[in-house]
Amino acid sequence: MDKEIKDKIETLLDQHRIMTIATLRPDGWPQATTVGYVNDGLTLYFLCGLDSQKAQNLAGDDRVSLTIDDDTPQVMEITGLSMAARALPVTDQVEAEKVLKMLPEKYPPQASLPGPMPTPEQVRIFRVMPTVISVLDYSKGFGHTDLVTC
Repeated sequence: MDKEIKDKIETLLDQHRIMTIATLRPDGWPQATTVGYVNDGLTLYFLCGLDSQKAQNLAGDDRVSLTIDDDTPQVMEITGLSMAARALPVTDQVEAEKVLKMLPEKYPPQASLPGPMPTPEQVRIFRVMPTVISVLDYSKGFGHTDLVTC
């Protein structure tokens, strides 16, 4: 992967905190939901409930599609990422604890939280490894994308 494009991808990942992730339901229909994420380079992590629909969907098929972007006032300022990826549960305790420590660092101090951060036993943590990344950058032309395989 070209260093310039890799740097652009990592910058976009570092600038954002939420993504829309699509999983496949057992009936074959895609289900798109918004989740918070943290990243370590190109590897993304997100949490969900132990018995959530996302966790159930991913137990049946670990393929996901996701987008990361934000709203812009001008159409030619649109930038973002879309990815085809695999989302695998984090089972290593050290990695899980690392992810849970990364989350508060991605968000500013919170005035109030409904409770303490969950423990690895209370949530399902997924590691998202991209296989194809599409970098959207309208400043290079309407609908311009750079397609990268990982």
